[in-house]
Amino acid sequence: MQKVLCDGFWGRVLGSGLGVGTSSRDSSVSFAVIGVNVQFHAVTESLARAGMQDRLASLDVNQSGFKKGHSTETALLSVTEALRIAKAASKSSVLILLDLSAAFDTVNHQILMSTLSSLGITGTSLHWFESYLTGRSFGVAWRGEVSRAHQLTTGVPQGSVLGLLLFSIYTTSLGHIIQAHGFSYHCYADDTQLFLSFQPDDPTVAARVSSCLADISTWMKEHHLQLNLAKTELLVLPANPSLQHDFTIQLDSSSITPSRSVRNLGVTVDDQLTFTDHISKTARSCRSALHNIRKIRPFLTEHATQLLVQALVITRLDYCNALLAGLPSCATKPLQMIQNAAAHLVFNEPKRTHVTPLFISLHWLPLAARIKFKTLMLAYRSITGSAPSYFHSLLQVYNKPSVGQRATSRGPITESQKITFQNILIHSSMLVE
Repeated sequence: MQKVLCDGFWGRVLGSGLGVGTSSRDSSVSFAVIGVNVQFHAVTESLARAGMQDRLASLDVNQSGFKKGHSTETALLSVTEALRIAKAASKSSVLILLDLSAAFDTVNHQILMSTLSSLGITGTSLHWFESYLTGRSFGVAWRGEVSRAHQLTTGVPQGSVLGLLLFSIYTTSLGHIIQAHGFSYHCYADDTQLFLSFQPDDPTVAARVSSCLADISTWMKEHHLQLNLAKTELLVLPANPSLQHDFTIQLDSSSITPSRSVRNLGVTVDDQLTFTDHISKTARSCRSALHNIRKIRPFLTEHATQLLVQALVITRLDYCNALLAGLPSCATKPLQMIQNAAAHLVFNEPKRTHVTPLFISLHWLPLAARIKFKTLMLAYRSITGSAPSYFHSLLQVYNKPSVGQRATSRGPITESQKITFQNILIHSSMLVE
């Protein structure tokens, strides 16, 4: 099944590309037009985005979606560090992951144009965006047949250069609703996570969460978005393992009950921030990938095997591995064993072969060193200004001590300091300098 998007000039280009592309599978020329037109769309939208750079500075700093230097990892680090710091201060926390239904398809064009105007985009520029959004239609091509075109009166084109940016602009005011209730929040495109830290004996938490979600739901309805309460997740992180918070959030006819773990931007976060479930799931998926590669290993060259392992296994080990900084080696041992098995598979060596020479040949750092390298890289980026601005609160100014003061300037590191990414960034920044 294939969707055909049409919007006047933009649609004519894409429509002709689709028609030419399906007319003859034996002609390379017939497919060239699609590539040219898609590139033209991307270039034109990129130029429009570049022209908005001075306006983008006023966008929500807590939106990490598709910004330079931002990623799902930086978004997760921002949230988990806030939760860890609260836990170190003997506070409990609640984390809520909002789920939206068909978010990009229900954006109201009038509201979006008004928001763009409030950012200072007026005149010809505003008319360009109006032309870009209006007059769109879609059809479905199936087995050589194309359905009748239907007009699209809402939504932004998902997968385009501007679509995700326009959605981020559209939802900018949501942050004010969340902060009005004393919650902190972070967004990645249409994934919104809000969190609140509180004293363990605070009896008003459930009511505050319900009130905040009610106002968020009202804001969503006013902006023609649909909050899916059935898929909205709630995670309660107690101040200590022996403490249990038992409350259910009621909103309209739906109820949200706490979970022991939630999946957040591809990472499984548990209520103790040990990431045990995440490590187990990552190791299991990597073992499955290694098993499949091992089946075809006799037919692969060493180089081809390395490429497969790098793409299907090592990338999973590296994904958001900065979240594992400070965990004991026994916690991350399953992932190290996966990396060892991956090296053995590349060189077709038995499992008892020492891995250090294999890692050197592959130019691989061991798992613990990869995590340290990631934190050092983030520290360097924070110092040089290429990291997200919300990382600045994780860094402290460090004045290099004299030789006589060096032994006492930093002092001992407490046990609670050892487990936070914040302190790893602080001490890593000393090494970077």
